[in-house]
Amino acid sequence: MAAPEQDNRGSISPATPAAGRHHFRFLRPNMHLDSVFGDGWFALRAEAFARFFGTPVFLIAQTLIVGLWITINVTDLVSFDRYPFILLNLAFSFQAAYAAPLILLAQTRQADRDKASAQADALHREALAQASEQRAAHAAEQTEQLLQLMEQNTRLTETVHQLSQRIEALTCEIHRGVCERPAQP
Repeated sequence: MAAPEQDNRGSISPATPAAGRHHFRFLRPNMHLDSVFGDGWFALRAEAFARFFGTPVFLIAQTLIVGLWITINVTDLVSFDRYPFILLNLAFSFQAAYAAPLILLAQTRQADRDKASAQADALHREALAQASEQRAAHAAEQTEQLLQLMEQNTRLTETVHQLSQRIEALTCEIHRGVCERPAQP
């Protein structure tokens, strides 16, 4: 991180490179972890599919489909999967065979993203601490300069006071000399 630069008035202005950086600069090295399955078409569809499994819409839709499936087959409206519902069981097995690995992969990648995010947060906190230390050091330096200026001002004020007293004494002495001197004919 670039150190702040001091302008001619003594105030701190951010250095040019640091001011131009985006606030996500600590997360940028981990952008490859954004997509759980990669960045391709299949990856985007697989991630959307894995995310859809835990939604209320999916659970309600699956419940309605299973209820409709059982109702249709029990009432003999259409008899494509009789009572032990082997085809329904096969559909659940098929769904589980694909859903479980996708969900586990999504969890693993989410753990990677969480770790990377924690590392980025640690870097950000470290950068903030360094900036805070720099500001504190600059404030201490300015405080020291102010104390020196105040001491110098006090010394100058004392010198001015002494000179004023000396001028007053000399003025009184000259005044006495002029006023007490006899007039010369």
